[in-house]
Amino acid sequence: MPSSRRSSRRPWGAEHVPLDVERATGGRRTESADDGEWTVQKIRSSSKTYTCPGCSQDVVPGTAHVVAWSNDSMFGRDAGLADRRHWHSACWQARARRR
Repeated sequence: MPSSRRSSRRPWGAEHVPLDVERATGGRRTESADDGEWTVQKIRSSSKTYTCPGCSQDVVPGTAHVVAWSNDSMFGRDAGLADRRHWHSACWQARARRR
């Protein structure tokens, strides 16, 4: 016999909360540009220091930034994981103007 107690997760008659796709995918998205197709993921902070390929300056720990890797390889989408690079968000957006 089913329980007569209502669920506390979503009360009966409450509106359905739509799925936040960015949160569900970890902020990962695919971008196409003149330099190819890229998988891009936003990072809130990290514990390591990285060198931004756009400006050759350090991406210091605790800085929000972007991690990007190319999808243009013959081995598929995950082959670029070894070649991923940490960019400042502004450098990633301005990369087409710098070339």
